[in-house]
Amino acid sequence: MRVLHVITGLAAGGAEQQLHQLVRQQGATAEVATLTNPGIVARDMRMDGFVVHEIGMRGNRDLSALPRLVHLIRVGRYDLVHTHLYRACVYGRVAARLAGVRNVVATEHSLGDRHLEGRRITPAVRRLYLATERLGQVTIAVSTAVARRLARWGVPPGRIVTVPNGIEAGRYRFDPARRRSLRAGLGLAPERFVVGTVGRLVASKRTDAVLRAMRDLDGVTALVVGDGPTGRELVALGNRLEVDARFTGESADVPGVLSTMDLLVSPSAEETFGLGVLEALAAGLPVLFVECPALDELPAGSVPTARRVSADPGAIRRAVADVVHDRPGRFEPPEALSRYDMASVAARIQQVYERVIR
Repeated sequence: MRVLHVITGLAAGGAEQQLHQLVRQQGATAEVATLTNPGIVARDMRMDGFVVHEIGMRGNRDLSALPRLVHLIRVGRYDLVHTHLYRACVYGRVAARLAGVRNVVATEHSLGDRHLEGRRITPAVRRLYLATERLGQVTIAVSTAVARRLARWGVPPGRIVTVPNGIEAGRYRFDPARRRSLRAGLGLAPERFVVGTVGRLVASKRTDAVLRAMRDLDGVTALVVGDGPTGRELVALGNRLEVDARFTGESADVPGVLSTMDLLVSPSAEETFGLGVLEALAAGLPVLFVECPALDELPAGSVPTARRVSADPGAIRRAVADVVHDRPGRFEPPEALSRYDMASVAARIQQVYERVIR
């Protein structure tokens, strides 16, 4: 079965990294087309031997990208097209139909109650989403929360399949040598307590709450991993609050930066899965989180190293201070993470493909 994955871009984001892990499981039968920004994930995919096609889309309304994508799908003679992220789902579903490929699957990674991939959900966004969703056969929701939102939007339940994101947990295991190396590069002393956050720098991720929680905490550094439109504002906020902060930009070495941290904080109140939380747990970190559907679907008490906190900035600040005071060290990754093993997730997605083709 020849599969073409179509994604909006291949910078270092959760959906992008998820796709890289998926194609590693699928092997040579999978190729990838990125509409925009090839980025560091495209580089890593190519280093792994995968074909990545660049469509060269210049913006949301660059309709010239559509015939290029149609041509790629037609010439490639793919059996199935799998789309990821809003823009790629819109253009990819249309292009697949125009190219004569009727087997179309989409994964919905980022549908929140108020935001879709960090942007406000407007009536126009919703109408376009639903109109193009009908051109596919199945939409995969990465969590029960996303499946419920799709149903509320009007996607027929029979077209929704819930398959969670996956994680190659072994890749994130704590690496003391990598910790020493990265800390030296960041100018961090071995004993310095590092509070980290990983994710795209957009308002809905509430990264500012981590910086505010760090104010007046002695002997602590904030490590902000990611890039996005609020990056400059966050740097200015850190300076204004006189917080010791390091901003890495986007990073392909997420396992390395997690080894560098002592605590991960996930302050977003509108998560669709919470992949960053699972990665931190696989690295043996204690975690504070506001919202994480992936943990909600695990048995109660199975992940004692993760603590839910209120979205209130004061509550986050108190929780961070408690962990800094206790300095709990590293933990063994929770066994419950095996539910999200990437190999089994990829197998479930393969079953979706076979169902669609039948």
